Amino acid sequence: MTASAATLLRTAAELAAYAPDRDRAAPAGAPATRAERAVVMTMGALHEGHASLIQTARAVVGAAGQVVVTVFVNPLQFGESADLDRYPRTLDADLAVAGAAGADVVFAPSVDEVYPGGEPQVRISAGPMGERLEGASRPGHFDGMLTVVAKLLHLTRPDVAFFGQKDAQQLALIRRMVRDLNFPVEIVGVETAREPDGLARSSRNRFLDPHERHTALALSRALFAARDRLAAQQALHARAQTTGATEGRAAGLTRLGEARLAADAQAVARARPEGGPAAVRAAARSILDDAAAEQPPLALDYLALVDPADFTEIPDDRTAGDAILAVAARVGATRLIDNIPLTFGATT
Repeated sequence: MTASAATLLRTAAELAAYAPDRDRAAPAGAPATRAERAVVMTMGALHEGHASLIQTARAVVGAAGQVVVTVFVNPLQFGESADLDRYPRTLDADLAVAGAAGADVVFAPSVDEVYPGGEPQVRISAGPMGERLEGASRPGHFDGMLTVVAKLLHLTRPDVAFFGQKDAQQLALIRRMVRDLNFPVEIVGVETAREPDGLARSSRNRFLDPHERHTALALSRALFAARDRLAAQQALHARAQTTGATEGRAAGLTRLGEARLAADAQAVARARPEGGPAAVRAAARSILDDAAAEQPPLALDYLALVDPADFTEIPDDRTAGDAILAVAARVGATRLIDNIPLTFGATT
């Protein structure tokens, strides 16, 4: 089936009455799927990251399922009207991107359709998790985000909803809301989509000039350096457990004049699992500190190593379990976020 622009619907009544053409061909060799409605929620200005979400949704629900992409610039998520006005609106292009990626419908309601009585007096509270990191930098943002996600879940009535892991704190809060409030929907996180140079795909990237973009690459470089440092440290610790490396062996090699072997033995002997969080933070911060001296400089908002369940900081003595290393910074007038999942205690 030739890709075409998705069908544009503006009201919940139109969406409820919509019956898509079911002649979409399933990709050759595609896995077993389920005929359901999937939703991908966006604020428009669709890029390859959104396309990846839509493609994943299509693969999950199959040719017989329905994929709905919402495009709604939610005023409750913006602290300043200038930021709301600056947010790009590209609906015609969004329809083409969504259709090419496999969406049936783009549901682009008006503010009056979503908030018919004006700004809602009753809203979803993000709770303590919503006050950390992004919530501390943007007070009220997550309350507004959860409120509109709850409304859009009611309006679109999906069986499964897809969100990018790039907005890891948002994803965690949506999962918590769905669990706490018994929403009958499955929430699926999709891996962060990146540009070829490593920069996480974002509608905000278009605001970066070439010099700012060069500086902005420090965010992903810092995350990758931290991941590599953790992997190296855990590999050394695994070697220490299997080879029984000791400081004494390192000293013996030094006396024999085997400087390189002695240095390796000493690194293995000193590898400690409890040093992981500190090493991860240090590796990332070194790159971010260098970027602060670039022109234009990177202005760090936060670098945080957190528990994915509640986004509290992970202590330096953590030896096992999952974590998220998250970073936010401004380059020029553009604020960017990124993160990477990590697992402490892994040996492979």
